[in-house]
Amino acid sequence: MIEEDSAGAAPAPAPTMEGVRVIEAALPNLPLSPGVYRMLDAKGDALYVGKARAIRRRVATYTQIGRLPERLRRMVHETRHLEVVSTASEAEALLLEANLIKRLRPRYNIVLRDDKSYPWLVMTEDHAYPQIAKHRGERKKGSSYWGPFASAWAVNQTLTALQRVFLLRSCRDTVFDSRSRPCLLHQIKRCSAPCVGRISESDYADLVHQAKQFLSGETPSIQKNLAREMEEAAERLEFERAAALRDRIRGLTHIQGHDRINVEGVGDADVVALHQGPGQSCVQVFFFRGGRNNGNRPYFLSHPKQDQPPGQVLAAFLGQLYDDLPPPPNLLLSHDPQDAELIAEALSIKAGRRVVLHRPQRGEKRAVVEHAETNAREALERRMAEGTAQQALLRGVAELFDLPAQPERIEVYDNSHIQGSNAYGVMIAAGPSGFLKQAYRKFSIKGPVTGGDDFGMMREVFERRFGRALKEDPNRENGTWPDLVLIDGGVGHLNAAREVLAEMGCDDLALVAVAKGPDRDAGREWFHRAGLPPIQLPPRDPVLYYLQRLRDEAHRFAIGTHRAGRSKALTKSELDDIPGVGPALKRRLLNHFGSARGVRNASLDDLAATPGVGPSVAQKIHGHFHPTAV
Repeated sequence: MIEEDSAGAAPAPAPTMEGVRVIEAALPNLPLSPGVYRMLDAKGDALYVGKARAIRRRVATYTQIGRLPERLRRMVHETRHLEVVSTASEAEALLLEANLIKRLRPRYNIVLRDDKSYPWLVMTEDHAYPQIAKHRGERKKGSSYWGPFASAWAVNQTLTALQRVFLLRSCRDTVFDSRSRPCLLHQIKRCSAPCVGRISESDYADLVHQAKQFLSGETPSIQKNLAREMEEAAERLEFERAAALRDRIRGLTHIQGHDRINVEGVGDADVVALHQGPGQSCVQVFFFRGGRNNGNRPYFLSHPKQDQPPGQVLAAFLGQLYDDLPPPPNLLLSHDPQDAELIAEALSIKAGRRVVLHRPQRGEKRAVVEHAETNAREALERRMAEGTAQQALLRGVAELFDLPAQPERIEVYDNSHIQGSNAYGVMIAAGPSGFLKQAYRKFSIKGPVTGGDDFGMMREVFERRFGRALKEDPNRENGTWPDLVLIDGGVGHLNAAREVLAEMGCDDLALVAVAKGPDRDAGREWFHRAGLPPIQLPPRDPVLYYLQRLRDEAHRFAIGTHRAGRSKALTKSELDDIPGVGPALKRRLLNHFGSARGVRNASLDDLAATPGVGPSVAQKIHGHFHPTAV
């Protein structure tokens, strides 16, 4: 029974109890089947995603506030809505849970924040002379893939080894078809030059077969066969061929000798090791494919300081890691994950074959897990040390510019163009964890802006950036508003930005223009703020170095964006603007008339006579270039 206060009105319900009431009201309608549930806040954003063997029973535990850890009590406190999805099994629920956590990033889950794609090796199968190359993104039919590799460096090392030992081509088909003489890779003995017939199709096929054996871990048999071929060539007095085979054997030996870790009998496996610190964990993953080490990568997970045992952290990590990555047959782990059998079942479903989770206790496999644990500990120590230094720099920035608190988000703006052409504005963002690459933005200047009008460009960028921010987050609650805005420029840029922000009602943002010093010397920059005299910092001040890094990163991003846009403009054809003319038709027109100018100057009859171009399309093309003639 609710007691009334002295005024006769019932007191407002406690916030946590409001969340409990939401959950209790939803319980009768929840299924007893396996599935995934989502706790949502008042705005509909996901607070927590969980899986359950029986949804109703699992969700009912959240009504027992006294038995919940502090983290989950806070989650229940904020819960205002509940959504569920039923699945056929608990293993399917685990896969769906991992997918939703990675996509929604709920604040009360352990979240793997990794936006990088994994590089692979690809070998084309639809060509007489298959190409070996590095690949990212979606797989295509008609090609074979090996990987994943931990980094671009790791895949480049393997690609170089394949070129040196197996002499496979890496050029695109268009380059291959247009060669009339061998390229430099043939001269330095990294390609067999099939483009100009220096090797027969059957001999090249043998090289391809050997490369596939190498990528599948059959290196000893390859080396034995090469040694036999070398001896046979020497006996036939084919000394040049014998020397070439000798060089390939040396290259193969060099590769084997420089593998950083070789574990007997590993085959295809991932080594996953966890090290925990206060509020943060690092998981180091070594990728082994075909017995070869494809490199390693650290992953950092943020979580509350309490209530996160290693098994729970590792279980959450494995589900999210293999959400978009095919799991290998074996996982060598540093800790026993929570629900290990369920995770193994879910990964087996995803892989379409059996996946085994194993925590080795002795031998070479235990040694490689310990090596991964050492790497995880050292990576986390480096990150925490960098974080401490970063916090000190941000405190220095706050003191320098009289900010009320240490900035959590700094945005830096810059423009790039050549006399007004291919003009772009860019924004980069940084915070306590370093550069926020996922927050970078490009702005193609649409105008009307006169050539070289940097102030006009800055106005347009600010209008678009903060106009959108006012629509999407007017109350500044989502962490997408900056605590400090830096502009690469002087007083004119500062005034242009201030005018735009004042018109939008955002003139409370801290705004600083970074102007280059005399003779554009680094270290002598002036910092301009509205209504205050400009300031300079001592040349060796750490805060100055930090601000220079921010400015230089924005400049790098602006230059790269401008160059990419300029390259795209150079390859753009005036035929691209004709409605109904696609790539295939454009290719026919260019092949027939030789150039876009030839198409533009062609008569209506000539266009209609082009193979694949009918009278109606010819009329459309002719009318595009000669509107008055239609």
